[in-house]
Amino acid sequence: MIAIEVVGLRKRYQRLWKPGHEALRGVDLAVPQGSAFGLIGPNGAGKTTFIKSILGIVQPTAGQVRVLGGSPEEPRIRARIGYLPERLHLPGSWQAPAFLATVARLKGLTPDAAAHRRLLERVGLGEAEGRRIGGYSKGMRQRLGLAAALVGEPELLILDEPTDGIDPMGRMEVRRLLQEEVKRGVTLFLNSHLLAETERVCDRVAILARGRILREGRLEELSSQGERWTVRFAPGADGPALVAAGFERTASEGVYQVEASDVTALNGALDKARATGALLVELKREARDLETVLTSAMEVAA
Repeated sequence: MIAIEVVGLRKRYQRLWKPGHEALRGVDLAVPQGSAFGLIGPNGAGKTTFIKSILGIVQPTAGQVRVLGGSPEEPRIRARIGYLPERLHLPGSWQAPAFLATVARLKGLTPDAAAHRRLLERVGLGEAEGRRIGGYSKGMRQRLGLAAALVGEPELLILDEPTDGIDPMGRMEVRRLLQEEVKRGVTLFLNSHLLAETERVCDRVAILARGRILREGRLEELSSQGERWTVRFAPGADGPALVAAGFERTASEGVYQVEASDVTALNGALDKARATGALLVELKREARDLETVLTSAMEVAA
């Protein structure tokens, strides 16, 4: 099942007396239902325009968008989506319970005071529910926005910079909450400039730059260094013999690297190492962090 399906999505903003700006240039993307999907890219890549397009907030110039099997403009579809915008505007004179009740009504739901109180507890605002929202810090406002996105137990969560302004401990709490939602079967679509947070939460990632998808796939596939492996042997291994067998020395004692096109080639290389008397202690595939993956994709596309 596909939660978000986008085909040939284009968005051009017209400007008076100036050439128009094309924010999205033929984007194709499919987000599997139940996945934790991260959208990353540089500032101005078109990420927020993409999110607003799949929510029906922005009308695409061309292309097709389907969300949860229907149009994002249908009320029945919108009621199944939880959304946290990048720029969150909250009524300062209100208290959090009243705000969540209004969000419920906008979704066509009957406000549930007990459920809303539990949501505020989940996001760490249980002790602040009686305070006016205008007195909240930026991090507290983000937490309230997340609680609002969770009203009605949505099937799809679309979060634009959800941990903006939240301290490191708070980010851990938000990360745990999002992981709980994914385990519940929710599809998570996350846009964050905090790449380390995206790595910890998401299992699939798409890189958007200059209005186009550069790379997309499972995080482990994108971060894989290809066919390069790091191998550690027990003390006493014959270094020159290992080098002759195709292993490269590293600065660490007993640690080598080897290229292998597939599992058969890898085991063949390890058999050669064992033939020299080397004893395998540790084996791991070389992987890059998400920042390196993003930088590499941008360099290739330049």
